Amino acid sequence: MGPLFVLMAMMANPAAALAGQIGAVEIGDSDVTLRFDDLVAGASSFVLAGPDRIALDIAGAKIGTSAAGSGLVRTVRQGQTAPDTARIVFDLARPAVVSSARFAADGRSLTFQLRPVSAGEFERAARSPRATLQPPAGFRAKPPEKRYSVTVPIGKPKPAIALPRVEGPDNSRLPLVVIDAGHGGHDPGAISPHSGKREKDITLALARAIRDDLVASGRVRVALTRSDDRFLVLEERYGIARRLKADLFISIHADAAENHAASGASIYTLSEVASDREAARLAARENKANIINGVDLGAHSGDVSAILLDLTQRETMNVASDFARLLQREASDGVKFRTSAHRFASFIVLKAPDTPSILFETGFISNKDDAEFLASEAGRKKVARGVRDAVQVHFARQISAR
Repeated sequence: MGPLFVLMAMMANPAAALAGQIGAVEIGDSDVTLRFDDLVAGASSFVLAGPDRIALDIAGAKIGTSAAGSGLVRTVRQGQTAPDTARIVFDLARPAVVSSARFAADGRSLTFQLRPVSAGEFERAARSPRATLQPPAGFRAKPPEKRYSVTVPIGKPKPAIALPRVEGPDNSRLPLVVIDAGHGGHDPGAISPHSGKREKDITLALARAIRDDLVASGRVRVALTRSDDRFLVLEERYGIARRLKADLFISIHADAAENHAASGASIYTLSEVASDREAARLAARENKANIINGVDLGAHSGDVSAILLDLTQRETMNVASDFARLLQREASDGVKFRTSAHRFASFIVLKAPDTPSILFETGFISNKDDAEFLASEAGRKKVARGVRDAVQVHFARQISAR
């Protein structure tokens, strides 16, 4: 499995009730031990870069006692990500990965070691696939027995949301770019600690500025997933791009970090691991009736459908990665980027299998300078100009390659 030993929950019933509370987190120079007051179902962990941290999800558990940082761990945070999942985040003093992990024989404690690594190896670890670990078979938490049932009417499914207006030249042969302003409605996103400005407002203003520059170029058509302060679920966002048969999907965000000195833009594309899982899920959905690039998956066997989806999404991811590098190059004159600007993550909003998609973190709203830049008209124009130039070069390359 390589040097990174990553953990993954393997629960017999994903809706199992909480079984154990985190009783203690003990941190040594290079080892960490978690103790539980009752049985848990399993664990999963993943690595996140910038700032460097390791997140550990405990299935069948709830948060409890935490600890101060020590050795390779700078700080420890806990949160309840779901009713049956507790998350512990280890903020690292320097890049490190989990080199080994094991549950105790009674299943009530988990110990793992941290191994310091270089920044490059840490970046690779952040994109590594997951491995599995469970408590000993005799000590796994069991789901509670069913005591009662409740039946409620859920009504008819809501119709699909209306598609937004496509702006720009009235020429269907021109490429279509869908711009997605992150957050909205009851979801404000990050909030600047300096000015109180909300991410949802900053991203909407940026999306409008990008749209205006692209429309003014006369070379592409543009649509916004939201042109006002409304909430859209993540699947609706990339769903709009797919229904419009968009040629490019750009989701605009503004990052936040506990370290207010963190600054600079970054560009995310879908990770290889997430792509494979999504391909399998899409192939099985709706009796394989999805249509990808004009190919009706319902007319093929399950194996062929999975292969078609995999090939389609791999090509889509390659195009998205090329555009991400191009965007950094074209926008770098006006926009400050992080040292490692192109990153990979399993964002749901990037999972359209047939639409090249990127998530553009335009800066840190938690940083005073970044927040002022993104909220200013001059800053919006620089971001919009960089996206416009990258989009024009991107489609010019595609046309010349035909």
